[in-house]
Amino acid sequence: MKCPLCESTSYYKNGRRHDQQNYLCKNCGKQFLELALPHSLEGDLLANSNGHTKLSMIDAAELSLVKNLPEEKIPEKGLGSFNFKLAEELLQMILSPDCLESSLFSKLLLKIQQNNEIKHKLETGISLILLDAENLKLDINSELFLASVCEYPLQVKIAFANWKNPSIRKQDIELYNRGYQLLHVPEGKNSADAKMIAFGACVLRSYPTVKEILVCSSDGILNHLCNELQNQGLIVYWVRRQGQSLHIDNRNTGKLTHYSLSMATEVPSFEKVIDPIQDLIKTEEESINAKLNSLVDAATLFQERCEINIKHNLNQPEKEKSISVVDNSFTESIKDQEKQENLTEISNGEILDKLLLKIIQDIEITSPKTKLSVSKLGSELQKITGESPNSIIKKLNLGSSFLKYLKSSPTFTLEASGREYEVMALLCE
Repeated sequence: MKCPLCESTSYYKNGRRHDQQNYLCKNCGKQFLELALPHSLEGDLLANSNGHTKLSMIDAAELSLVKNLPEEKIPEKGLGSFNFKLAEELLQMILSPDCLESSLFSKLLLKIQQNNEIKHKLETGISLILLDAENLKLDINSELFLASVCEYPLQVKIAFANWKNPSIRKQDIELYNRGYQLLHVPEGKNSADAKMIAFGACVLRSYPTVKEILVCSSDGILNHLCNELQNQGLIVYWVRRQGQSLHIDNRNTGKLTHYSLSMATEVPSFEKVIDPIQDLIKTEEESINAKLNSLVDAATLFQERCEINIKHNLNQPEKEKSISVVDNSFTESIKDQEKQENLTEISNGEILDKLLLKIIQDIEITSPKTKLSVSKLGSELQKITGESPNSIIKKLNLGSSFLKYLKSSPTFTLEASGREYEVMALLCE
């Protein structure tokens, strides 16, 4: 904006007149108002219009600027340089602080924002339900599941039925409270289906932003409506009831989704069921392995504690042994150990044979009818010595195993009894 007298751009605000901003030129001192559309130009525009056309404030400002440009600034050689000069003048005017703070600029921004919101809504799209209330009943849970199947928000719900029918008299209140539009049809076979087809075929006229449609009816005649909607470029879901489940058929992709009405949940496919089952089996296996590892650790600690208590009691004087406090679970082992304390230090095969003969004699006395197996004899030997029979045999270089030693020893004889061997002494002292 320039001073109308000297065309200087150096000015400042100087109050308001007639609800318009008043300015004072710093160069020549002239006062002038905001740029307004001249009456002569306004008359020319109205004379050339049909009486109904209205110019926007921006168009009027551009025309006013062209009208007020000095003649020497309009080149005679061509229109291109004039358009460039006009664009330069408009750009200076728009980027000036006064223009950015004016109400006209605020209205322009608001208009642009509104246009962008409308464009965004058109690009986003919505979903829509067409429900044959006489054929299919949808509760709130089923409706929420259908909404989750759609990619676009479910915003329009329309139900068709003869609402005078006593069998569905209570549904109208429930559906209306859930936001459905209720369209009444007269009595007659397939009356609701025919209305759905007629309405659905031209649904884009009433709802141009719709992208997905749920056709809810088990009647086969609705197949014609699904085909027509697909031809119009819409994503169509045909919702039908079979028993206690809803079958949602995506007509565009062929994907079939099932929903259980009794359990109010989606029925997963076979592939979706296998993965959770495998995860459960894997989790149980890990839990069992963890428990087994804990049990092995506990058994190892128990064995170590048992050996420590036995060795501790063997090294104690006789008086201390009589007063030592030992766990009840190890009392018998300690008593047996005290009886054989003179034989625990096995240094050769002769001492080992004597200890084994003593064990056999004790068992024959306490349990004369009991058959003594090799494993039982080895267990008793380990209780006394605190070492396994195989480790004793290897330490004394008497063979590779306890069983082979007994077979080769002239002191003992073995008799096969099933999978075990029964041990008997040939020489008894």
